[in-house]
Amino acid sequence: MAEVNSNSKHPSGLYVLFLTEMWERFSYYGMRALFILFMTKALLFDKALGSQIYGSYTGLVYLTPLLGGYMADRYWGNRKSIIIGGVLMALGQLLMFFAGTFYQQPELAIPLMFTGLGFLIFGNGFFKPNISTMVGQLYPVGDKRVDSAFTIFYMGINLGAFIAPLICGYLGDTGNAADFRWGFLVACIGMCISLIFFIALKNKYIVTPEGEQIGDKPNSAREVNASGEKTPINYTAMGIWGGLFLLLLFVFLKQFNMDLVGSFIFSLTITAPGYIITDPTLTKVERQRIWVIYIAAFFVIFFWAAFEQAGASLTYFAEEQTNREIFGKIIPTSYFQAINAVAIVIFAPLFVWLWGWLGKRNMEPASPFKQALGLFLLAIGYLVIAFGVKGIDPSTKLSMVWLVSLYTIHTFGELCLSPIGLSMVNKLAPVKLASLLMGVWFLSTAAANKFAGTLSALYPEEVKIEKAFSSNCSPETLSMLSVGLIDQKKVELDLKGNQPLKRAVASTMKTADNSTDSLSGLTIDSVKTSNVSNYYIKVIKSNNGNFDRALMLNDTMLLTHELVDIVKTIDGKKISTTEERLQTWNLKPQKPVFFVKIENLYDFFMLFVFMAGAASIILFFLSSKLLKMMNGVR
Repeated sequence: MAEVNSNSKHPSGLYVLFLTEMWERFSYYGMRALFILFMTKALLFDKALGSQIYGSYTGLVYLTPLLGGYMADRYWGNRKSIIIGGVLMALGQLLMFFAGTFYQQPELAIPLMFTGLGFLIFGNGFFKPNISTMVGQLYPVGDKRVDSAFTIFYMGINLGAFIAPLICGYLGDTGNAADFRWGFLVACIGMCISLIFFIALKNKYIVTPEGEQIGDKPNSAREVNASGEKTPINYTAMGIWGGLFLLLLFVFLKQFNMDLVGSFIFSLTITAPGYIITDPTLTKVERQRIWVIYIAAFFVIFFWAAFEQAGASLTYFAEEQTNREIFGKIIPTSYFQAINAVAIVIFAPLFVWLWGWLGKRNMEPASPFKQALGLFLLAIGYLVIAFGVKGIDPSTKLSMVWLVSLYTIHTFGELCLSPIGLSMVNKLAPVKLASLLMGVWFLSTAAANKFAGTLSALYPEEVKIEKAFSSNCSPETLSMLSVGLIDQKKVELDLKGNQPLKRAVASTMKTADNSTDSLSGLTIDSVKTSNVSNYYIKVIKSNNGNFDRALMLNDTMLLTHELVDIVKTIDGKKISTTEERLQTWNLKPQKPVFFVKIENLYDFFMLFVFMAGAASIILFFLSSKLLKMMNGVR
C-alpha cells in the first residue's frame, strides 16, 4: 500500500474525538482509582477477593468491545453505539455513587455495586472500539499522519486519566469511607460531559476528507459484494466455532478449575478470532494481515497483564510499603494512578516528533518492532523496582521514587505499544471488519486484565488480613468474633520489649452487656499468653497504623481493633461519629506459587521481568516475518 504524503495539520474531528474520549476516560480511571480501595476500606473485602473482583471487572470491560464492534459493523454504526455506550456508563457510575452512599448496608451496597459494574462493562463495550475506529476514518488510506493521530488521541485518553485520580481521589480517597461516593459521582459527571461533547459536535466535524459523515451507517454497508448486497453471515462457521467455545468453556471450568469469568474470557479469546479468520470472503492478503493482528495481540496480553498491576498489586504496594509523606502530609494512594497518565501527556509529543522525524527519513521502525521495544521497557521498569525492594524489611516503607520510576519507564513502553497497536489494527483490518477486529484487539486486553488479577493474587504478604468486620455487624456476629482486647499500653510494651500478648480462650468468651454491639464492651474471663514478635507487630502497623488494641487468638492469628471517624448525613445534617472495626491477621500466610514459590516482593517483581523480557525477545525475532505478512503496511 502506497503511503500518502499529507499536510501535517490534523482534521478538527480528531480533537472532537480527543475531548469525547478524554472525558470518558476521566470517568473510567476516576472510578478505577477508587475501586479496589472502596472494596477493601468501605466494604471491608480482603485483598484476595478485591483482586478477584477487580480482575474480572477490568477483564470484562475489555471483552464487551467485541459485542460493541459487531453491533456497529452490522447494525448500528459507530455513532449510535457510542451514544448508547455513554448512557449505560453514566448510569453505571450513578449506581456506584449509590453503592458508596449505602456502604454501611452491605446487603444493599454490594448488589448496587455489581449492577453498576454491569452497566459500565456493557457501556464500555459499545463505546470503546467504535470511537477508536473513527479516528482512522478521518484520513485518506495510507496517510502518514495516522500514527501521530492515534498518539494525539492517546494523549486525550491519558489527559483524562491524569486528572481523574487527582479530582476523584481528592474527593473520594479521604480516609473516610463515606466519601468514596463523591468520587464516583464526579466520574458520572465526567461521562455526561463526554456525551454532550460528542452529540453536539459530531455532525459538523466528524467527517471524511470528502465531507461524508463518519460512523452514521454500519461499517459493513461501506463494503458490498458484486450483487450490491451486504456480506452475508456464515451461520455454519458460527455454529462450529460456537460449539468449540462451549467445549473450551467446559475444559477451563472443569479441568483447569478457573472461575466462570476467566473461563468465558479465555474461551472467547481463542474462538472469536478463529471465527473471523475462517471467513471465506477474505482474500489471501487480508487473511495474512489479520494474522499479524492476532500475533501482535497475543504478545500484548503479556504487556497488559504486567502493566495493569497498577490498579491492584501496585496499589497495595503504594498503600502499605511506600512512604507517601510530602511536606508533612500523606498523599492519597489513588494519586499514584495519575503518574502514568501525566508522563504520557508530557512525553507523547516527544514520541510523535520522534516517529515523524524517523518517518521523513524512512527510518521509522515497523509496528512489531515498536511493540517489542514496549515489552522490553516494561521489563526494565519491573527490574528497577525489584532492586529497590531486594533485601528490604516488609515493615520498611520505601521512597516513592521507586514507584514513580517504574510508572515512568512503563509509560515509555506504553507509548511504543498501545497507540501504535490501535493504529496497526486500523491500517491492517478490512473495512467491513474494522470495528470487529478492534474488538478482538481489546479482547486480548480482556484476557490480559483477567490474567493480571490472577498474577496480583500472587502478591506475597508477611501478614495477611483474613477477615474484617465493622460495628455494623450484628451483636451475635461480633460476640462470636471478638474475644477481648488488650489496651494500647500492652502493644507498646510488646514493641519495646517483646512482652507476651494475651491470648483468649474461646470457651470463656462473653460480652459485658449482651444488649450492646460495642466492641470495646467485650471482656474475657481467663486468658493464656503467647509471644508475638516485634517483627509481626511492626509489619501490621506498617499496613494499618490506626489499630489501638490487639489480642493473640492462637499461635498464628492476631486480632486488632481500631476506631475510625466517619461523617454521616442524617435528615440533611452531617453528624460525626466513630465506627469500630476488627481485623484478624494471619501471621504466617502460605506463600504463593507460580512455577516457583514467591517468597517476597523481589521474587514477585522478577516474575514480570522474566515474563515481559521473554515476550520482547520472541516478538523481536518474529518481527521481520510479520513485516512481510503486512504486505506493504508499516
